[in-house]
Amino acid sequence: MKASLTIAALAAASILASQAAAQTGAAVVGKGPGVAAAAQTVKVTATITAIDAATRDVTLKGPQGREVVVTAGPEVRNFAQMKVGDKVDVEYAEALTLELKKGGGMPVAKTETAGAARAKPGEQPAGMVGRQVTVVADVVAVDKDKQMVTLKGPKQTVDLKVRDPKQLALIAKGDQVEAVYTQAVAVVVSPAK
Repeated sequence: MKASLTIAALAAASILASQAAAQTGAAVVGKGPGVAAAAQTVKVTATITAIDAATRDVTLKGPQGREVVVTAGPEVRNFAQMKVGDKVDVEYAEALTLELKKGGGMPVAKTETAGAARAKPGEQPAGMVGRQVTVVADVVAVDKDKQMVTLKGPKQTVDLKVRDPKQLALIAKGDQVEAVYTQAVAVVVSPAK
């Protein structure tokens, strides 16, 4: 799948989700010794109110009545199966995990992976895109009085405030922090009932 589908799906999800103040969704925050994580999901259902086959523009009406136009690129299979009145379910998820790596030893680096899937020919239109970014950074300084940890990553150095004294006590110069950010969006079109 090309970037245009990713951009269109993410734009539709964010526009519809923001106007709906998240029709449904959940947020989770957790931590353990040397680990902190946060995740959230947003689910929105929209209705197709117009389709322009020549331009492949699809007008979606969100739960609060706001309309948004999304262009379905050529990589969107089964476009002709979409009809006015069909439901479009969009689910967006993102998560961030920070993990302390005592003693270091990993290469300081940023890696990114991405993936996509789409409906098979003849199936209802659907697709999913996602990406994961992993950054490993060295702990170059710890200021317990100011509750600050300085991390040097592959491209920049940042100071992070660590408010939890138990977590801060675990961190020492020479350790590393691995941050993993994941985001995904899935779109499914269902026939009108």
